[in-house]
Amino acid sequence: MILYPAIDIMEGCAVRLTKGNFEAKKVYDEDPLSAARAWVRAGATHLHVVDLDGARAGHPVNLRHVARIARELSVPVQLGGGLRTLQAIEDTLKAGARRAILGTAAFTDPQLLDTALARWPERIVVSVDVRGGHVSTAGWTETTQSTARETIASLQARGVKDIVYTNVDRDGMLEGPDLAEVADIAKSIHGRMTYSGGIGQLADLEALKALAEPSLTGVIVGKALYEERFTVAAARAALGG
Repeated sequence: MILYPAIDIMEGCAVRLTKGNFEAKKVYDEDPLSAARAWVRAGATHLHVVDLDGARAGHPVNLRHVARIARELSVPVQLGGGLRTLQAIEDTLKAGARRAILGTAAFTDPQLLDTALARWPERIVVSVDVRGGHVSTAGWTETTQSTARETIASLQARGVKDIVYTNVDRDGMLEGPDLAEVADIAKSIHGRMTYSGGIGQLADLEALKALAEPSLTGVIVGKALYEERFTVAAARAALGG
């Protein structure tokens, strides 16, 4: 399983939110590149970047930081946040991101998703963010009536192979994932799933690994790494390298 240290960019800084609340942020580094460099030096082989400003604005805002990270560090970067047009996706990939993560647009603009999948079949990921059992969109500010399972089934029917699943209620809480929920969602996915939300200790990573779900191929960790609850090396070891 792949470890993805998270770099959430807001107002030019690397921050973390609590439960997706933009008013509950904590700045961990004033330069996203500095944060990214620290994770790579610690052994990270992949990075997960979120343009929080872009998620709220509806278009990318921090691509210059993504370009700096991709240019100076030799690891794959995936980026989400505000990618709601084909031009935004193309600009993201040109900036150096290996994969573009679609959120709101995947649910509100079927034609955009279909075109993106056709144009960049191996580089499109869809983010399914769940709050209170229902899918959230628009930078976690709006909640739909669709359940995660319903949404994932629809996405897979349209050809989506890679999904980032986030439990927003647990995000930044450091209280661990709901393992039964993760296992249930993983069983419904025929492609690849990366989990995010609530990782607080190495035991959480070991428990996710122990689920032995073939579709669960990655875990995103943010606050626990920033708060030094464990190291990148220890996390990678817990996930099987």
